[in-house]
Parts: sequence; C-alpha cells; structure tokens
Amino acid sequence: MNTSINQAQIDFYQENGFVVIEDFLDPEELDQWRDTVMKAIAQRKGLKIPGKAGKVGEDDGINNDAEYFSKVFDQMINLWQTDDSVKELMFNPAIGQMAARLAGVDGIRIWHDQALFKKPWANPTSWHLDTPFWSFSDRKALSIWIALDDATLENGCLFFVPGSHKLTGFENPGIGKNMDSIFEYYPNMRHMPSVAATMKAGSCSFHNGLTIHGANANMTSGFRRAMTCAYMPDGNTYNGIQNILTDEQVHALNIGDLLNNEQQTPLIYSQSSRVSRFT
Repeated sequence: MNTSINQAQIDFYQENGFVVIEDFLDPEELDQWRDTVMKAIAQRKGLKIPGKAGKVGEDDGINNDAEYFSKVFDQMINLWQTDDSVKELMFNPAIGQMAARLAGVDGIRIWHDQALFKKPWANPTSWHLDTPFWSFSDRKALSIWIALDDATLENGCLFFVPGSHKLTGFENPGIGKNMDSIFEYYPNMRHMPSVAATMKAGSCSFHNGLTIHGANANMTSGFRRAMTCAYMPDGNTYNGIQNILTDEQVHALNIGDLLNNEQQTPLIYSQSSRVSRFT
C-alpha cells in the first residue's frame, strides 16, 4: 500500500482542496479490498446504515426524490461497524496519518465509511459539499475516495473545483438534480474551472469536505465502484445536525459536546500519542 505523502502533495492538497494518489493499492490489495467490500455489502442485506433501519434518507439528505436519486449511486454507510474485515481496512493508522498530514491536524477519527457504486447508466452526481451534512463543523475535515474500478470520464469519475474549499461555508446547499444548483449559494464560483479526477482502479483521492465536487453520469454498461471514508479531525464537537448519529446518540448530546465516542467515531491516528485503535 502506497501511504507515503510528500510535501508537494500536501502543498497541492492545501492549495486545491484535493489530491490524487496513484497506485494506492497494489493488484493483490485491490483484489482484497474489492472482495472485502462486496462481501460486507452482501452481509448487510440492503441495510443502508446501522441503527437506522427504515429511515432511508435521514443519513445523507439526498433521497427526497427516490426515483431520480436511486439512480445516482448505491450507498452503504459504516460497513466497518458490521464487518470486521472492513474494520481492519478502515482502521489502518497509516491511512489516518495520510489524512492527518494532508489536513494539517494532530488526530484523525473516522466519521463514516461509505461504499459508493454507480450502476450502469447511472445519473450524474451534481456539485455539492460534504461537511455541511455532518454533525460537526471543521474546515479541515476530509475524505478518501478509493477507486475499486477504473474511474473514467465515461463511467462517472469525480470532478473538483480547485480552491473552492477556501471560499465555501457550512451552509448546506444539498445535492440537487441540476448540476449548477450549488451556484445559487455561491454565484461568484459559477465561472471557476473544474478538473476531472480520472483514476485507474487501486488509485485514490483525498478531498476537503468543503471542496465543491461531483461526478459524471455513468455512460457505460459497467459499474463504477468506490470505497470512501470521511474523516473528522480529533477534538470536534456536536453542531446539532443528526446525520449518521442514531436517535439515542442525539438525545444524549448537547450542542458543543465533544464527539469522542470510540464506538461511533473511533480515533485511528494521533501524532501526539501515536494512537491507533483496533477494538
């Protein structure tokens, strides 16, 4: 696994709000990730997120129009909570260190992992932000996006608006049907250029949760599979948004409470204490 990060990559990420890491997984590791993720999804039997059976749409906020959005991507959240093999992959402190170095933070907690599969002929994913959906507000939060299949212009690769993370805020524009709906919130960015992040299978990208990003439609008869994980810098507090938290967890929290529940947001890397947790 290629978990090395150099200063040029850190500088590129800080300036642009994303970076692509080629050959993150070698062929054997790629096979392992594919097999592990597919088995974990099968084991879930359609349950989108643990603790929220029957509450489709509460976790991501984009399912208000099921007919359209069910054809954007298939989504399974927090596979690490229901599959030990996925947990072992997600809890890798070397990946946590990559995220911490790129973000410039001391510690990294998992917010949620997420399998994102575009089926054949899937709709595009319109421009959106990630962090405003989450239960904390941090300009340094970020995600990893691991290509389990080649991500091409034809099958739905990611696109980013470089530097947008410096200009966006925590107001949530949501994910609409129209690609340009986010620019109703950020009209000054309407004419900023976008960049395609094509990746061969086994490569990955990191992006800031406030970077404007989206994905093409899948114009092919094959799948575009990705495994992702959202990371919360250690020390964040609850902002009142439920997102992935269960009703019971929300009822036990007050705005401003520290989000440090190891069963929900495990600390996988800390520079100061060299912590990695596999419990």
